[in-house]
Parts: sequence; structure tokens; C-alpha cells
Amino acid sequence: MKLRTFLTSAVAAAAALAFTAPAAIAQTAYKSEYRMSLVLGPAFPWGKGGELWANKVRERTNGRINIKLYPGVSLIQGDQTREFSALRQGVIDMAVGSTINWSPQVKQLNLFSLPFLFPDYAAVDAVTQGDVGKSIFATLDKAGVMPLAWGENGYREISNSKKAIKTPEDLKGLKIRVVGSPLFLDTFTALGANPTQMSWADAQPAFASGAVDGQENPLSIFTAAKLHSVAQKHITLWGYVNDPLIFVVNKEIWNSWTPADREIVKQAAIDAGKEEIALARKGVVEADKPLLKDIAALGVTVTQLSPAERTAFVKATRPVYDKWKGQIGADLVTSAEKAIAARKQ
Repeated sequence: MKLRTFLTSAVAAAAALAFTAPAAIAQTAYKSEYRMSLVLGPAFPWGKGGELWANKVRERTNGRINIKLYPGVSLIQGDQTREFSALRQGVIDMAVGSTINWSPQVKQLNLFSLPFLFPDYAAVDAVTQGDVGKSIFATLDKAGVMPLAWGENGYREISNSKKAIKTPEDLKGLKIRVVGSPLFLDTFTALGANPTQMSWADAQPAFASGAVDGQENPLSIFTAAKLHSVAQKHITLWGYVNDPLIFVVNKEIWNSWTPADREIVKQAAIDAGKEEIALARKGVVEADKPLLKDIAALGVTVTQLSPAERTAFVKATRPVYDKWKGQIGADLVTSAEKAIAARKQ
């Protein structure tokens, strides 16, 4: 009798454990800290977007998900082009990353680096917030990360230490720092420049020493990084590419969270993304463009191209556009072109 009672109790205990174990495992699977990779810190809109996301997640999960920022892509020794691979491998838990930096691993992301595809912010929004954006998120999902929301680094304008750039001929022979993307190398080579790949950490000393003549980045980076102080005395607004950011989570980390927490993290990313985009566009979308006035006040010559001048750059880079359209996927590029043509101004 005692044996039967013991066995019955043992079975009951095992059954109870079977029902409670998954919940216990789910709780213990949460890490005390999640590592978020960023190229730039919170002094820039990009890093601020990561900070906003981390804070919203911490607050909305009551501290269950605690995120630490690692700017300067410090988790991968400053090598921006390794970020996506590190995300897939679990070296990085989450990131707010650039489509440019991840394009070597996901060719479709080169869409955003096609020269002069996006004439204005409405064009960017039509692509990222529409079917093309959904298609790119599906591609990233298949590539091994969980994409949640869009952000923005901004339109990349060109600066240099030598002269005002008004025509493609003005770029001839200039040594321009570019990110590690073959498409950027092709674009600047087509314009007669001498493109030089280097990390952002290495770039600023190279500007100061004169080893590199110029660079291309959004205006918010020009001001926050004080590029006027490292000989960047001329800037041309040509809006040749826009650089969207994407809020992502490593797949294993994503799957370790409860469905309720996943929804919280996703909504926090969407909310942070909207705020970050507003920060990235601040000062450059208003009619009086106060950010341009701030830059000019630093002693920088600001050159704004006329439509005819801009068209000359478009023509000079068209062979690059056509070559890369096939590599990216002609159907995807055509879909983007159609979305842009149909955009609401």
C-alpha cells in the first residue's frame, strides 16, 4: 500500500513538474543583459534611436529585458561590415544597423545605395513603409535575424577640404572615404574620384592629417562629429543616397522571449524608430533648413545644386545604377521605382 502511495505521489510530482518546467525554463532563459550594437552613440540620431528603444523596452517589461548599448561597433572591434554576421552568430543580441553596412551579406539592401534613386523623403517613406519594405524584412528574416522597425541615418551629402563640388569633374582625383561597400566604390570611381574604404574611427584622423580629402554622410553626422574641425570646409547637398536603419534582434534571443515580451520589444522598436527618424530629419526638412545655417556659421561653404547640376551627376552614375539593378534584383528595384513614382508628395 505504501509503495502504491509512493508511486502515485511520484507520478503526480512528475506530472506537476512537466507542466511547470517550461514556464521555469522561459524565465531562466532571460539574460541579465542584452547587447545592442550601434555604429554611433546617443550624441547622434542613430545612437539616440538605440537608446530610446532600450529605455522603452526596459520600462515596458518592468526590467525583465535590460539592454546595454555598445556604440562604435565595439563588440566586433569597430568593423561595421561584420555586424550582420555577428548578429546571426549571436555575438550581438540586437542592433540598430545600416542597410549599407549589412549589404555585403544581404544584396537586396544595396537598393538604398543605388545612386539618385530617392529624390525626396516621400520617396524613402513610400519604399520603406510599403510592400518593398515588407519584402526586405522577409528577406532579412530568411537571412537569420528578426527585423522589427525602420529608422534613418539620412541623406548622405558630400564634403571635402579642397573645393566646392558642383560638377562630376570637380570630384576627379579627390580621395573620398567610403564605407565598405562595392557599390560605393563603383559610384565614386564612375565620378572620377579615388574612393578609399575605411572605418569611421579611422576616417576622422585621416581628414585631420590630409591623408583623405573628403567623405559622404548625413548632415546630422557632419555637425555632431564636428567635421568642420578636421578640414571639411566644403559641403555639397546632392542627396545621392538615403541610408535607412533597421532595428533587429538575433533569432535565438527573439525565440527565448515570451510572445507578450516579443510584442513589447517590437512596438518599442516601432515607436523608437519613428522618433529617431524625426530626429534624423530635424533641421533639414523645414523650409528654412536651420541645420544648413548652423553649418554655414561654422565657416563651411554650403553648395546646393540646381536641378540641371544634379542631373549631370545622375547621368554620370547611371551605368552604375543599371549594373547594380541586376545584382540587387531587377524586380525589387522596379517595385521600388514604381512605389516612388506613385508616392504622395
